[in-house]
Amino acid sequence: MHERYAELFNPTDEHRMLRQMVADFAQTEVGPQAEHQDKLEKLNIPLFRKLGELGLLGITIPEEHGGAGMDAVAAVIAHEELSKQDPGFCLAYLAHAMLFVNNFYHCSSEAQKERYLPDVISGARIGAMGMTEPDHGTDVQGMTTTAVRDGQGWRVNGTKTYITNGPEADVFLFYAKVDGRVTSFVCDRDTPGFSTSEHISKMGMRASSMSELVFEDARLPAEALLGEEGDGLTHMMRNLEIERLTLAAMSCGIATRCVEIMVQYAHDRKAFGQSINRFGQIQRYIADSYAMTEAARCLTYNVARAVGPDIRNRIGSDAAKLFAAPVGKQVADHCMQVLGGAGYCREYPVERLFRDAKLLEIGGGTLESHQKNLTKDLTRALAR
Repeated sequence: MHERYAELFNPTDEHRMLRQMVADFAQTEVGPQAEHQDKLEKLNIPLFRKLGELGLLGITIPEEHGGAGMDAVAAVIAHEELSKQDPGFCLAYLAHAMLFVNNFYHCSSEAQKERYLPDVISGARIGAMGMTEPDHGTDVQGMTTTAVRDGQGWRVNGTKTYITNGPEADVFLFYAKVDGRVTSFVCDRDTPGFSTSEHISKMGMRASSMSELVFEDARLPAEALLGEEGDGLTHMMRNLEIERLTLAAMSCGIATRCVEIMVQYAHDRKAFGQSINRFGQIQRYIADSYAMTEAARCLTYNVARAVGPDIRNRIGSDAAKLFAAPVGKQVADHCMQVLGGAGYCREYPVERLFRDAKLLEIGGGTLESHQKNLTKDLTRALAR
């Protein structure tokens, strides 16, 4: 690999060492349990807590607050490597490390950081984020969950749905309207009036579980407010950029694994007296898959270098996820075609990776929402 090309994916020695550490952990511990957890449709909590021991749960949090002090590129590396082995497990990691920890850090007070960060960075407590509602997904302005002042605290009513880590989480960052303005709050599982539903079964990403969050006159203390009233949209949009990048990285991880599988299989499998990689149809699947995978990786890593807490890049993050998300599904489909019946069965992980990949075209913003955002932002920037 050309040196400049390698630098895009591992810009520093620290990034290179991070990739090796996560790759080793994923291969030795995450991969072997992936099929079992997919069948159980449950998060492997003991394994998840090991991510805290590796320093991955606070990967973007400054060292002075107990984190690893790394950047968006590091977050992309972690998600890509974990997704090569188990995208479902990685999704639970994303929901915790990006949707809760990273989001919470940038909108919380020092007192709130002291209360929550040590336990979520160590893995002692699991976090989740509640935004989507039964009748409102992309249309976040239409959310109906409300928070009203009640004495010294807040009374919350509403329901969030499709919440990754919902069944296991101990602490939740969620959005509700205060006098019509989207506002951020933090909520402990034992909050009176708060509950979670039964696990919601799904097509893929089954190694992470999801549920509804239900607020029925839930009583939150005054200090549950994150930032100021009406700041929720700002918090949400800032965090969506790194969320979309890490989701794009997950698709790249799925695609990379599928390329590796199909290359090896096409070399080993014989038909008509020769390896099937000698046939043009198979060569097309392999070559096209590799090219689109590397294109998605290059775009995702290039954008990651221009995203940070104080660097807004919605055009870049939307473009990265819009392009990369379908790549994982397409390459998994190509891989399944190369493997034929073997790919359709659970003898190989392709069947699971194919199911997992579809979510990336929906979660963290649908493909259609990225198209809308890009058209709006590009018109503002380029149209005369």
